[in-house]
Amino acid sequence: MVKALSFFKRRSGMPVDEFQAYWRTRHPDVVTRLAGLRRYVQSPTLPTAYRRGEPVYDGIAEVWFDDTAAMHALRGTPDAAAVRADEARFIDHSTMGMIITEEHVPKDGPVPPGAVKSLGFVQRKPGMTVEAFQHHWREIHGTLGVMVPGVRRYVQSHTRLAAYERGRTPTWDGVASLWFEDVAQLRGATASAEWARARDDNPHFIAEGPVPSIVTTEIVIVA
Repeated sequence: MVKALSFFKRRSGMPVDEFQAYWRTRHPDVVTRLAGLRRYVQSPTLPTAYRRGEPVYDGIAEVWFDDTAAMHALRGTPDAAAVRADEARFIDHSTMGMIITEEHVPKDGPVPPGAVKSLGFVQRKPGMTVEAFQHHWREIHGTLGVMVPGVRRYVQSHTRLAAYERGRTPTWDGVASLWFEDVAQLRGATASAEWARARDDNPHFIAEGPVPSIVTTEIVIVA
């Protein structure tokens, strides 16, 4: 399967709780009508994160299809238009982006109810080929990530190679998702030596600077 991963900010002036309530309770009505949809997950940024200021995104949406042909078949359909129209009720479209990804799962452990998920938005090191970036992330960095204490599940969402055709540059080269039992376990993990080793590996394949991230508890709409 392939996964479309969308990231966005809420409409200007819209309270966070109103944005999250509409997304959770109203928007699924139009998304779940899409033909070929296999799985749909919402990941809203935790409300407590706003105490430190505005996060890079208010959340991400993940939708899975059998293949890109199933996704392309939705173009121009009334159901796809309805999704786009409803997004305007709660999303600032100028902030919205999407990447089509393929998942690599270094650790596929069980995730308890209410687990927190850390999402990191990744750009490759300048001058590095996409193939080399994906190989390092998957084969080298992935082995470091699974060693971080408390990680229940670890998924790398690699932007598909087709996104780079004809000189195109996707917003992100991928998204890293790590699940922990709760916020306390996540905080403990970030203070660990194993986390430091993974962070020290970042300059070998990731662009310089901090990795933008959000913390969420995901909502599974279609399993």
